Amino acid sequence: MNPQGERWTTDQVLALAPDDASRKAGGKLAGPGPWSETGADGGAVWGLCKGSGKKPYQTVIDVTGPAFTCSCPSRKFPCKHALGLLLLWAGEGETVPAGAPPEWAGPWLAGRREKAERAAATAAGGGGAARTPSDPEAARRRAERRLERIASGATELEQRLEDLLRTGLTAAEGGSYRQWDETAARMVDAQAPGLAARVRELGSVAASGAADWPARLLEECALLHLLDQGFLGRERLPAPLAATVRARVGLTTDAAELLTGPEAATVRDRWLVLAQQDSDDGRLTTRRIFLRGERTGRMALHLSFGGGGRPLDLALPPGLVLDADLAYYPGARPLRAALGERHAPAAPGPVPPGCGIDAALAAYGDALRDDPWLESWPVVLADVTPVPARDGSGWQLADADGESALPLDPRFLGRAGLWQLAAISGGAPVTVFGECGHRGFVPLTAWDPTPVSL
Repeated sequence: MNPQGERWTTDQVLALAPDDASRKAGGKLAGPGPWSETGADGGAVWGLCKGSGKKPYQTVIDVTGPAFTCSCPSRKFPCKHALGLLLLWAGEGETVPAGAPPEWAGPWLAGRREKAERAAATAAGGGGAARTPSDPEAARRRAERRLERIASGATELEQRLEDLLRTGLTAAEGGSYRQWDETAARMVDAQAPGLAARVRELGSVAASGAADWPARLLEECALLHLLDQGFLGRERLPAPLAATVRARVGLTTDAAELLTGPEAATVRDRWLVLAQQDSDDGRLTTRRIFLRGERTGRMALHLSFGGGGRPLDLALPPGLVLDADLAYYPGARPLRAALGERHAPAAPGPVPPGCGIDAALAAYGDALRDDPWLESWPVVLADVTPVPARDGSGWQLADADGESALPLDPRFLGRAGLWQLAAISGGAPVTVFGECGHRGFVPLTAWDPTPVSL
């Protein structure tokens, strides 16, 4: 490792950008012209960027997080100055020299290190650091009341599904979305956000106008009925499946309890970051980070949320490797995980090994057997080529021998990522990570040979 730590690639830096405008703005600041007092020390990079005012913006980055701070007024995270400084640091040459942090950067970096040390001490200390309710009995009563409310909501939803099937699915065609929204609101009142989300999906299917909407609506009704009955009969289910049902209706486990509680069980591995994907519904930004263990081969999904101008707490561009502990949320097919102690700074990793299309479909089938409400399962495909389908129905990924092909999800076909993937491939096989589901495959990252987010 050089004195500045392992340098990132340009694609890894750009994967952190919150939007295309930030990528372009950061690219304009990737040269040495606007920068002064730049430097790097281990996992930190800093610099002063000339702005429109007299005083330059102070930009500091903890690459091991990564985490960012900048004196600019931007509400984007990371801002264009942080992206520009990272691009400058990632470039060739000694534009960002090694050195000690200046006075204006030192306190923030020291605070980051203290926070990391406290987190490590907490993890080493075991369950004593986990949050415990001040009144366990009151907490137990609140949990019981919530279970009763959800059960009442599930019972009401069963009656509404029965009414829908009795009158016939055609009664839902062309109907007002308001009836679905009212039912979803009832599920929110019952403290079952997972049921509410599935009710809204019913409304979307009925209003889609697609030729196959009755079949899709019936499928969604069946899955919702299965979830209702699973929750109402959760005491009779195996513990892993009961945990899946609880999570699907909206009951969550606290991350601190997973990592440091009395039943905490973490998995240490070198985790390769496969993809980072952000989505924004106008109120809440959700970041999904997919990882795979080098030793265990296990897939993991880290979720973080930000809203109201609050930045997301974790940014990991594809291609990095993290030596860290993960704690999986309980379930019949665990995937979501909480990030625990990191044992080394993040460093660039290799191109991941992948599987063929038949193996990818089998992996999704196995996962679906354990969790019938799964929309998709993450897989890495090796040596696949994006090609138009012969029947003109869209695009697909074909195996090198041409024996098997996997259609791309129709929702992906309208994105610029399709043409980006085709350009990366150039008609040759590539390694692609994405989600394999009942609608097809959604590519998220391709290697060329460095990772490119799609």
